[in-house]
Amino acid sequence: MKMRLVPLGSLVPALLLGGCMGTENRGLESVHQALVSRSDYALDLATAGGGLAPGEQRRLVGWMAALHVGYGDRIAIDDAGMPAARVHEQVGTVIAGYGLLLGDDAPISAAPIAPGTVRIVISRMKATVPGCPDWSRDEAHEFNSNTSSNYGCATNASLAAMIARPEDLVHGRSSDGTTDTAVSGKAITAFRKALPTGAQGMKTESTGGK
Repeated sequence: MKMRLVPLGSLVPALLLGGCMGTENRGLESVHQALVSRSDYALDLATAGGGLAPGEQRRLVGWMAALHVGYGDRIAIDDAGMPAARVHEQVGTVIAGYGLLLGDDAPISAAPIAPGTVRIVISRMKATVPGCPDWSRDEAHEFNSNTSSNYGCATNASLAAMIARPEDLVHGRSSDGTTDTAVSGKAITAFRKALPTGAQGMKTESTGGK
């Protein structure tokens, strides 16, 4: 059996090249950015006499509780072009308990709406940073001035987890021209009224001995 010897000098470039493989972060703007996705949840409710049928409002309450509806969710009614003021009032009353307002436009759904029913649609957005953590690049053999392949993962993943309205990462929010000083100063007022941590003295614990 013949053995072929490979010169050591030809292996060095290959090893160095392998060390430089992985995600490239060529600047201070990380390639790991938040990705915003949207999910729509729909519930069809029966109507009767211009409003929701008996028991349907209670079913709506249970459905929303199961979905843990909260700030950032958008809720709209798809009534197939036949608006009923009573239905909007009943649904609006339910979602008001969550501190939300009824939206104007409902997302387009593939399934048709049956006659005598309305569709309640909850749109929920979620922000994630795919590919994190990322340690695919060996920093020990970095010759192209790249930052770490994991650069930006911690900051952007934390931002994606904390932001209350993920859609704000896409197009931001515009001012409506009004400012509520009571809301903007609420945190400052709470801080000023809070008692100092040592206001009630130091706590002592008995060891049971004399």
